[in-house]
Amino acid sequence: MLNNLIIFVLAAFVGTEILTKVPQTLHTPLMSGANAISGITIVGALVAAGMTTDPWSGWIGFAALIVATINVVGGFLVTDRMLEMFGEKKSSGAGQAAQRTNGTPG
Repeated sequence: MLNNLIIFVLAAFVGTEILTKVPQTLHTPLMSGANAISGITIVGALVAAGMTTDPWSGWIGFAALIVATINVVGGFLVTDRMLEMFGEKKSSGAGQAAQRTNGTPG
C-alpha cells in the first residue's frame, strides 16, 4: 500500500511539473494525446476487475473502467474538434460539386 501511495504521489508531481512547463498553445494537443493513452487504463481496469474475487475491488475496477472510457472518448472528441479547426472550410454544395467535375465553379 505504501509503495502504491509513493508511486501515485510521484506521478502527480511529475504530471504537474510537465503541465506547468508546456506552453499554453500546446495544452490541447498534449491533453488529447494523453487522454488517448488512457486506453492503457482501460486494459488495466479490465485486468484488475477480472482478477479479483472481492466484490468491492470489482466495483472499484468497474468505476476505473467507466472513468477511463469517458477520458478516452473525450480525448478523441477534442482531437476531432481540433482537426476540424485546422481543416479546409466547407463551401456550398453546388459550387463544390462543379469544382469536382471540371474544376470551375458553375
